[in-house]
Amino acid sequence: MDLGGINLAVLVASLMVAAVPIMLAAIGELVVEKAGVLNLGVEGMMIIGAVCGLATAATSGSPFLGFLAAALGGAALSLVFAILTQVFLANQVATGLALTLFGLGLSSLIGQGYVGVKPPPTPRLEFGPLTDIPAVGTILFHHDPMVYFSILMVAVVWAVLRYTRTGLILRAVGENHDAAHALGYKVQRIRLLAILFGGAMAGLGGAYVSLVRVPQWTDGITAGAGWIALALVVFASWKPWRVLIGAYLFGGISVLQLNLQAAGSTIPVEYLAMSPYLITILVLVIISADRGRAALNAPAALGKNFHASR
Repeated sequence: MDLGGINLAVLVASLMVAAVPIMLAAIGELVVEKAGVLNLGVEGMMIIGAVCGLATAATSGSPFLGFLAAALGGAALSLVFAILTQVFLANQVATGLALTLFGLGLSSLIGQGYVGVKPPPTPRLEFGPLTDIPAVGTILFHHDPMVYFSILMVAVVWAVLRYTRTGLILRAVGENHDAAHALGYKVQRIRLLAILFGGAMAGLGGAYVSLVRVPQWTDGITAGAGWIALALVVFASWKPWRVLIGAYLFGGISVLQLNLQAAGSTIPVEYLAMSPYLITILVLVIISADRGRAALNAPAALGKNFHASR
């Protein structure tokens, strides 16, 4: 089915692909914030994951090793944040911003040797006859493994937070770290593990950009996806399934503006290119207008440092 020269099935399939980087980064950041930590370094961790993933995949010839290296790279950078904020009690906002700046600079340095290098293609999963179903096959059964992995991670995070003791402890630490400490839970250890998970997910999101969406290296390749992921967590009210919906919304906007450009839209290219970021700002403005509801959904200890001696 076509609409104004745009194939709707291909459009939906494309938005599912476009949503993967911000979905992975946002679901990781959601877990971090559920533990009461605000990490603004998502963009830095994503771009480190992008360069580590591309470098490893290009060297080894395996995109899957590239994704593994990206997860480790993102987690390693998040460990720096964890040590500074959880051990030395540095300001979380300032440390997160510094992490982003550091990640952008380090990725540019590492990436100099990989400009123009193409990584090996990431294979798609084969579903046999299901792939040939009109429209449905294109939308649901014509993707690489990371598309399905991103959806799976949303489901896993939702189930863990809602139904498991681990999720209950994580949420307790995010709501009242002093009470959780009084009950005998290791607040710093729990937050450290949450931060490492968030870093790994951000690294995977960055690698998806450099290995699948834009299979090459250029400085600033994530193009603000980390900031959109941060906004998406607030947009989702810290609920995993809303992250999925929000990621597809923002992914759809990104894909639609590209398709409109290709279809020869009369709207100036500059306006189309800025549309995802304008929508992000608009959503945050709307959410900020209802501060009471936003505060009700946010973890009570979000952004507050904890020290056991207090």
